[in-house]
Amino acid sequence: MFESLEKLPKYEMQSRLDRFRSNIRESGIDCGAVMIFSRLNIYYFTGSWGNGTLWIPIDGQPVFLCRKGEDRFDLESPLEQVAGFRSYKDLPGILSEFGLKIPDRIGVEKAGINWALSDSLQKRVQVVEFTGVDQAIAKTRMVKSPWEADKMIVCGQRHNEALYGILPELIHPGMTEREISMKIWECFFDLGHQGMMRMQNFGEEIFLGHVAAGDSANYPSVFNGPVGLRGEHPAITQMGYAGKVWQKDEPLVVDCGFALEGYQTDKTQVYFPEEWNVPDEVKKAHDLCIEIQAVAAQGLVPGAIPGDIYGRALDMVEKAGFAEGFMGLGGNKVPFLGHGIGLAVDEYPPLARGFDEPLQENMFLALEPKIGIPGLGMVGVENTFRVTSQCGVCITGNDFNAVRV
Repeated sequence: MFESLEKLPKYEMQSRLDRFRSNIRESGIDCGAVMIFSRLNIYYFTGSWGNGTLWIPIDGQPVFLCRKGEDRFDLESPLEQVAGFRSYKDLPGILSEFGLKIPDRIGVEKAGINWALSDSLQKRVQVVEFTGVDQAIAKTRMVKSPWEADKMIVCGQRHNEALYGILPELIHPGMTEREISMKIWECFFDLGHQGMMRMQNFGEEIFLGHVAAGDSANYPSVFNGPVGLRGEHPAITQMGYAGKVWQKDEPLVVDCGFALEGYQTDKTQVYFPEEWNVPDEVKKAHDLCIEIQAVAAQGLVPGAIPGDIYGRALDMVEKAGFAEGFMGLGGNKVPFLGHGIGLAVDEYPPLARGFDEPLQENMFLALEPKIGIPGLGMVGVENTFRVTSQCGVCITGNDFNAVRV
């Protein structure tokens, strides 16, 4: 009686499974099957936000063990092997119905299951060794297929249209951070933003993003990013504070992602008041961030090393005298220049020291060089780039100057 809003193409699902299995073998992980627990990775491998556990044999077709919503799963996913599921003790019997058995060693998505469920799994599936496959999942997701890339490009275009094209006409000094946040939502929803953004690192949350006027951008933050903010409340450290007014002599930083059809892009836009006589220090800091982004983008080619890209950025800020505020002031400072992005904002890999695996074509990364200025706020840029054979291609606009409003 119902039609799916979208169904993952079968070839797309099979390609993801093939690449995942290849990454497991290349990493030297010895396991006969893999269990996926998180909704996000179940969606990635099946096309449905399934409630249950996904069993992926190293050889053979997967089985989705469904706790609830089997009818919806059938609408959205090309995966044909689906079974009702209540307890891990039922696992051997269910798998036997599909001609599968529990191997001696099972790969598990450790970040996708809590301690209580892990205890339950190990208690009910005994005489089995479990090994983590989270890194193989991350490496599979980091390279986007043409099907995924098309979605991200449209997402990036709408993201730029909202923050660069539409929002400047709706905001002005004298508005509170929260009032500006509401205008951002208005732009975003008009352009199809789906409201929900996702992060995958444990404990991280995101709701719209950061809206910080003046020194709010240096306010102490617990979020793993350089932009500080007061937020709505200590319980909701997102969006903007209703008690902070954007003044005529300070920058406004809007670091808000855009989400469309499950995929996300990241972008930061800085706004200067129209009549503000911008101090030379602020101009130099913002121009330096644009230059760092350009140099980093040129390096987003297959074979490039993430740690080297980050190292070049550090050299540039050190030479220019802005090392203190680069990527945050004081406790807000973060040790990276950017990050992968896709179904989650914080995907693999970060552009940081110690990450030496070469980039591959069709990875998407957010570059976010920013500089905090004590007592004044923050300037800088962030945009989402696609790794190509020539350089990183920006999908969130091509004008990186601060916008006067």
